[in-house]
Amino acid sequence: MAIQKRSNPLNISLWIVQILLSLTFIYAGFMKLFLPAELPWPWISENPELVWISGIVDLLAGLGLTLPSLLRIRPILTVYAAFGTIALMISAILFHVLRGEGDQIGFNVFILISAAFIAWGRGKKYRLVGR
Repeated sequence: MAIQKRSNPLNISLWIVQILLSLTFIYAGFMKLFLPAELPWPWISENPELVWISGIVDLLAGLGLTLPSLLRIRPILTVYAAFGTIALMISAILFHVLRGEGDQIGFNVFILISAAFIAWGRGKKYRLVGR
């Protein structure tokens, strides 16, 4: 395998997507855990346990999408976090469709595609080497 330069446009794109998704998930997790009353969705008040669980999952996804790659400690965990994010978004899409909220899945589809890009890029095209 050829050694790839750090300034590779694919690597830069992957880092941008990883950081943006990570910040999105950390923010969402924080809001669900500490400020659920501020969130506008009706399911928040209907399912407080689900809000708590999804907040923890969101925080873990946010950390998993960047920290392993950033610290170069088992960077394959970033790929696993991306696959977990894909599964989470599929679950969110199903949740919204079953509740008749199909018009609200656009953001979930965008996150799913972004996570698939990370899984593909960090898994096949631009693997990072651990310490």
